[in-house]
Parts: sequence; structure tokens; C-alpha cells
Amino acid sequence: MFAYVVKRVLAGVVVIALVSMAIFLLFWYGPSSPAQPICDRETSNHCTPERLARYEHSLGFDNPVYEEYGKYVKGIFVGREIKIGPSTYPCHAPCLGYSYRTKVPVWDEMKKRLPATFSVAIGGGALYLLFGVPIGVAAARRRGSLSDKALVSSFLFLSSIPYYLFALLTWLYFTVIFELPGVSDTGYFPITENPAKWFSGLFLAWVALGIFGCTTYTRYSRGAMVETLSEDYIRTAKAKGLPARTVVYKHGLRAALVPIITIFGIEFGTLLAGTIFTERIFEIQGIGWWSLEAVYGRDLPVVQATALFSAAMLIVSNIVVDVVYSILDPRVRLS
Repeated sequence: MFAYVVKRVLAGVVVIALVSMAIFLLFWYGPSSPAQPICDRETSNHCTPERLARYEHSLGFDNPVYEEYGKYVKGIFVGREIKIGPSTYPCHAPCLGYSYRTKVPVWDEMKKRLPATFSVAIGGGALYLLFGVPIGVAAARRRGSLSDKALVSSFLFLSSIPYYLFALLTWLYFTVIFELPGVSDTGYFPITENPAKWFSGLFLAWVALGIFGCTTYTRYSRGAMVETLSEDYIRTAKAKGLPARTVVYKHGLRAALVPIITIFGIEFGTLLAGTIFTERIFEIQGIGWWSLEAVYGRDLPVVQATALFSAAMLIVSNIVVDVVYSILDPRVRLS
């Protein structure tokens, strides 16, 4: 197990390095100069070719690409100094650059937004499983019944609605039309300052994510349980006279959880990478909102940092899923 985890971590590091190279090269060889956004901002959209050349020189875009990428990687581990126009800014490790828009270190800004994104992801992910798995198991136990068909049909209809529309309607009805007391004031409020306001501000975002996501996990759970309950060892357990609850939840559910956990791990990594629609609609200033603002404002260091963070979260979640997979299913042996 230890050797396997080490190999997966090393492979993850290689993937992150390749992703960082791809992102860096994408901006370096993009259709426009990477210095153009900051030149426009600093000169009030009066960026002449001479001024653009000065900003490109200060940012190092007239140096070889491998040299600048080496400085970028070095800054992550030991820090560096960043020159933007006539000014020089110290950037301590882990240095992900300075925001062109706010002149604040990207890592400092990211640390402020991480709790919001983690709060959304943990709450939404918990509701995925809390509602989706039990409903799917109940439907599998009543396979072919009228309630099973009605449940599957309604959830299939719900999941066919685009998520951004579902989230927008949730926000519209509960905050504007019904003005539901206690949860209409959406947004992120630090839990250390006011736990009640933290919960109420995130409640509708969790509901939107949870209801929409549980439709998928209900179908996954139902399909996995239907397949598991037809296995020989389940029939043997029933023949031994074990209670139905024991057969379903102790023997069947554990095996059925393996594919569900695999899918959940990947989707949870996506949630951690930033739920752009959720954060934007419910005014939660997390990583997703931040990355969207950076794209609109052409804030390249922030775009680079959020893309790298997203890749890291997906890789970590995949490693965790592989380990949990072997724990849930003893037939799997990692070496």
C-alpha cells in the first residue's frame, strides 16, 4: 500500500509539472502579448507599442521561455522578486505571482478564498451522498415497482435541466420571490466569526448542489445495488436466513459503494477546484468566482494559479479514491 501511494504521489507531481508547463506555454505563446492586460490597465487603455515593450521587458517576456519558467517554478519553492513596470515586489514562497489587477500576491488572495470554496464543496458533497445513496438503495430494493419507476423518471427529468438554470431558479425563488427568512442573504461569512450566518449564507448553495447532484448519485446507487443484489454471495446470505437489512446494508451496500466512491472522489475534486456557477449565482467569493473575475479582467497570474490549483485538487482526489477503493473492496490489492 505504501509503495503504491508513493508511486501515485510521484505520478501526480509529474502531472502537475506538465500542467504547469502547458499553462505557462499557453499564455507565453498566446495570440496576444501576456503583458498587454497590465499595460492597458496601467496606462488607462493608452498602451503604445513602446510602453508595451517596456512592460514585456520588465515582466521578462523577452527572455527565453525556459528561463522564465525556471523562475516561476523556483518562486513556488523559495520565492522571488517580481518586477512590474518600474516597481519591484517581493514574493515569498509559495510564489504564484502578483495579481495584475490588485498588486497583491496571488497566494495571499487564494488563502482568503479557499475556506469559501471548501465550505461549498464539503456541504454540497455531503448532501450528494446523504440523499442520493439512501434513495438509490431504496429504489433498488423496490425494483420494477411504481414508486421505483416514478422516482427514476422524476430524477432523470431533473438531471436533464442545466445546472446553472437550476441554481439560478433556486436562488430566484427562495431569495427574491419567497424571501425565505434566514437563508435569503446568501454569501460566505467566516464560520469563526458567526457560525449561524456561515450556515445560512451557504444553505441555498448546498441545497442547489445537493438536490441536483443527488439525482445522479441516486441512479448510480440504484444501478450498483441492483447489480450487487443479484450476486451469488447475496443469494447465499439470504439462504442462510440473515435479516434483509443485514444483507442489503452490510453485504450489498459495501460492494455497491465502490463505483459510487470512485465517481464521488472525482466530482469532489471538481468541487474543490471551484464551483463557478454556484459561487457566482449565490455570491460566494471562492476560487470559482475569483477565476471567473480573472478571466474577465485578463489577470493572467490568477488564471495560472487557479488552473494549477484545480489540477492539484483533481490529482489529490484521485489518489484518495484509489486508496479508499482498496479499503472498501478487499478483492482489490494495490502493489
